[in-house]
Amino acid sequence: MTDLTSNIDTLLAPFHQFGVNLGLSRIQALLAALGYPHQSVPILHVAGTNGKGSVCAYLSSILSAAGYKVGRYTSPHLVDWNERICINNQPISTDIALTILDRVIAAIDPTTPTPTQFEIVTVAMWLYFAESQVDIAVIEVGLGGRLDATNVCDQPLATIITSIDLEHWQQLGDTIAKIAAEKAGILKPDCPAIIGTLPPDAITVVKERVAGLNCPTTWVKPAISVQPPLSKDSLPWVEFAGIKYPLALLGEMQLTNSAIAIATIQVLRETGWEISDADIVAGMANTQWLGRIQWTTWQGHKLLIDGAHNPAAAIALRQYVDTLNTPISWVMGMLSTKSHREIFQALLRPGDRLYLVPVPDHSSADPATLADLARLTCSDEPLGTRIDTYTDLTTALTIAMTHAHIHQPVLCGSLYLLGYFLKLGYMEEYSHVAST
Repeated sequence: MTDLTSNIDTLLAPFHQFGVNLGLSRIQALLAALGYPHQSVPILHVAGTNGKGSVCAYLSSILSAAGYKVGRYTSPHLVDWNERICINNQPISTDIALTILDRVIAAIDPTTPTPTQFEIVTVAMWLYFAESQVDIAVIEVGLGGRLDATNVCDQPLATIITSIDLEHWQQLGDTIAKIAAEKAGILKPDCPAIIGTLPPDAITVVKERVAGLNCPTTWVKPAISVQPPLSKDSLPWVEFAGIKYPLALLGEMQLTNSAIAIATIQVLRETGWEISDADIVAGMANTQWLGRIQWTTWQGHKLLIDGAHNPAAAIALRQYVDTLNTPISWVMGMLSTKSHREIFQALLRPGDRLYLVPVPDHSSADPATLADLARLTCSDEPLGTRIDTYTDLTTALTIAMTHAHIHQPVLCGSLYLLGYFLKLGYMEEYSHVAST
């Protein structure tokens, strides 16, 4: 057995070379070797381009508030692997994770294709949840849906598609319709489907799929803002399907994400799950999802952090910062595979500042190349956008903070960059409620 003083990164490192390799045969073989643990775990399966992490956070928080033992599986992690696998919002301990991963790795048949890193962690999740006898697990799709390693359960309690946009087209297809077909691959015969706001081409594909599978389908519209029940309540309140609840997560997109979660809870209620309105209110108020439009402080100044790693997420972030009524200092790094021009178009406005940095330890886009692209993107702006590049995040943040009295600093562009920021211990103060 692996020495428990070693870490998860070291144990998983040999499998990193197998990269992203969509398909179910490897994980199905591994699950069979371990006794099919996934078959004993009731699940809610969540796919989507954006919003799926927030929806998973809402669902696990509400179900925990209702007294259930709730597993939650999400990716990627920001700081360490343990974040991906939680029970009642508590990450798996390193000792338990290493012990289970040892068992999974030992079960690999050396005569068959080697599983990917994500597949090994996913099998470990199934083992942990099964042996912990969770009442329910909220499972986030890693990439796509149809061939994602999480898509091994024949009868989920419900399947959810939060949104669909043009991302990961290298693996999923170069059109919205093709990507929709991949994400709709999580839908199962006669299984309730909860669907968020989708573009027209995606709606066509998903409608054909749910009709063919006879899925009872809820097409979710955004929640609407309402007055808080108490004037002193610091959280905004919204209403969906006759249920009023607070929103602890920030940004206009949470009107849709929270409604998707409530619609899913309604499906569970209809099949006998005991979840009261009070449980919903408590669960929503206590929801936390680090790194998605979150406020913290650095060097005594307020700092907003958000992944904003694709155009749709960048649009959502821009909508939120527009409510701040101040120019922005963007501290950004992006992966080489992302839609850089579209993200710049969504975020940058005249008078903003842009500080570009590499994303450490990942396939980062070159800051100088990004700077040239940003200048082209902003070339028609009458007031211009100041654009600089830096070799490291610390320097860029330090310089951005010198203008914090005029330009609000925002760190964004990659969840991996946010994870690097958090690993370095920069987060001095965390609050999931904005105090702007």
